[in-house]
Amino acid sequence: MQLVITEKPSVARAIAQVLHAGEQKDGYLEGNGYRVSWCIGHLVELASADTYREEWKKWSYETLPIIPEKWQYQVKEQTKKQYQVLKKLFHDPEVSDVICATDAGREGELIFRLVYEQAGCTKPFKRLWISSMEERAISDGFANLKDGREYDHLYESAVCRSVADWLVGINATRLFTVLYRHKLTVGRVQTPTLAMLVEREQRIAEFKKEPYFLVHLLCGGLDAVTERIREKENAEEIMRACQNRQAFVVSVIKEEKAVHPPKLYDLTTLQREANRLFGFTAQQTLDYTQALYEKKLVTYPRTDSQFLTEDMEQTARELSQVVLQKIPCMEEITYEPEIGRVLNSKKVSDHHAILPTMELSKAELSKVPGGELQILTMIAVRLVCATGESHRYEAVRAELTCEGNTFTAVGRSILTGGWKGYEERFKKYSKADRDKEEKEELPLPSLSEGMCFDQVETKVSQHFTVPPKHFSEDTLLAAMEHAGSEEITEEVERKGLGTPATRAAIIEKLVEKGFVERKKKQMLPTEDGQKLISVLPEVVKSPKLTAEWENDLSLIARGEKPADVFLSGIEELVSDLVHTYHEVGEKGKELFSSDREVIGICPKCGGNVYESKINFYCENRDCSFALFKNNKYFASMRKELTRSIVQSFLKNGMAKVSGLYSQKKDSTFSAVIHMDASGKYPQFSMTFETEKKKSKGK
Repeated sequence: MQLVITEKPSVARAIAQVLHAGEQKDGYLEGNGYRVSWCIGHLVELASADTYREEWKKWSYETLPIIPEKWQYQVKEQTKKQYQVLKKLFHDPEVSDVICATDAGREGELIFRLVYEQAGCTKPFKRLWISSMEERAISDGFANLKDGREYDHLYESAVCRSVADWLVGINATRLFTVLYRHKLTVGRVQTPTLAMLVEREQRIAEFKKEPYFLVHLLCGGLDAVTERIREKENAEEIMRACQNRQAFVVSVIKEEKAVHPPKLYDLTTLQREANRLFGFTAQQTLDYTQALYEKKLVTYPRTDSQFLTEDMEQTARELSQVVLQKIPCMEEITYEPEIGRVLNSKKVSDHHAILPTMELSKAELSKVPGGELQILTMIAVRLVCATGESHRYEAVRAELTCEGNTFTAVGRSILTGGWKGYEERFKKYSKADRDKEEKEELPLPSLSEGMCFDQVETKVSQHFTVPPKHFSEDTLLAAMEHAGSEEITEEVERKGLGTPATRAAIIEKLVEKGFVERKKKQMLPTEDGQKLISVLPEVVKSPKLTAEWENDLSLIARGEKPADVFLSGIEELVSDLVHTYHEVGEKGKELFSSDREVIGICPKCGGNVYESKINFYCENRDCSFALFKNNKYFASMRKELTRSIVQSFLKNGMAKVSGLYSQKKDSTFSAVIHMDASGKYPQFSMTFETEKKKSKGK
């Protein structure tokens, strides 16, 4: 009997179907010599600090740095039941060996290995490494299973990532929380990302716009302009000098140019374009693409490659024809795909670029939900664009002179629409947002050297220099991807802050913690976010340093750098951080607390309870009391915790809450919610005022 472990129940069902293991058991499926079970994300995680030493429970400067001698792990409380299922299966005598079928990447490897090791399993294991959930891909993957130990270096890099995040996060968070007497969350990747946002806002705030002027020469259907002129008087002088005079064409330069097709999508470019065209957040795009992957309609989404391997030529050719048949905006297109342009095995690491699958040919697109359908269409159209003809145009630049002044006119004429024509069809069909910078391609009138225009007209237009743009999720993802890359060699596989798989979660965490807010498509640091970056040292907010760490993790995954060398560097960094930053002035201590309003008294320790953007928390660092606004108990009834509800909890231990939603009855109701704060985390229970209503009726 072989035990197959997947990352999610939905993937387990898909694999079990291919393996003909359809008998439902408690926490797994069985049949045909297989048992197929699943994790639910991370079942096992690094142990909390207080697991190691009693004194590490206390948030104080004296207990820092926190660096465990031997790392310990713990089973997550929320998913303990499924962990016990897996542990029992691991040790079942009928199970001869194990197959790791978690997502084929760094985090998927970590999810499986931690459960395997925590359960004390010593049975041999193999690795399923696939890029698609299609039946054929799964069957081929099981026919070509890898020795699990071939991925030991990948596992080492995943452990290093999690340990580094733990060390930097817990030490920096506690250090600056203690120093500034306010809960300040610091992260290895999220803090440098926030720093980029804050730095951009500072540049915008400090920007001073300056006027400039252009003189326009209007003749023969042309609008030719001067270079920028700083002084309005100078521009008006040129305008008057040229008004109603003769202008001569002194040069006409024509150049045929080509815009080559774009590359296929990796996750980051897909997220960027979906944000630009549809306003999707990076997390939404990842969620939609993951759902399509699990429905077998697209290949593995968490990829950083924009190419296919050379052996995929025929597959890509067949897929391009399926796209023409199934995607409405691609109908009636005839083209001969240039597949060779997207093939490059050397530029494919773990997974190839994102593609639609052959399941598209059988899919009922009318049943695909809206957001998923937009992403599926994007991925399908990109295959056609990437293998289409170049967009060719003739660029014309004409120079004219009038009274000793030079004017320039530029235009272009499209020669071959090529791939841009396909893209334009998609944008019109999907009603995508158009970039404001997109200008219509206008040709110039026919010109030749020596042409003369009489009685020309002139005018002056005023313009202003513009500040840098606020980050959108599109441009922030681009900045994260390229942060520090100028310091990293081209041979290195991963660059920048985070990875394609983690960047969306980093952005969401910054928003959730109240350090960043979305304003339409803009990503703006909040006042708390700006304050946080203002007090943190360069070493924890440097994009360059964090990008170098990501580079190191990539080298570890390839067996080119020892894991202990990397972790020693992280330990040295947090030690230096603690010893360098050990006190702040009184003004600094009040930086985050001067405008706080007391919500109530903590039921655990008697301290003041304050409100943040995401929760209600106790002022005492050693107290665990906190109520998150998106508390799961209330979220299940579509209710967010409000200040008035929390105030009632703190004063009375209960609150009458209206507008609670019952999914079973599809209606709202009111109830009295009771809070029990005696345990580590607050617990809730519900009662109804039925007795009171009955007595009133009598």
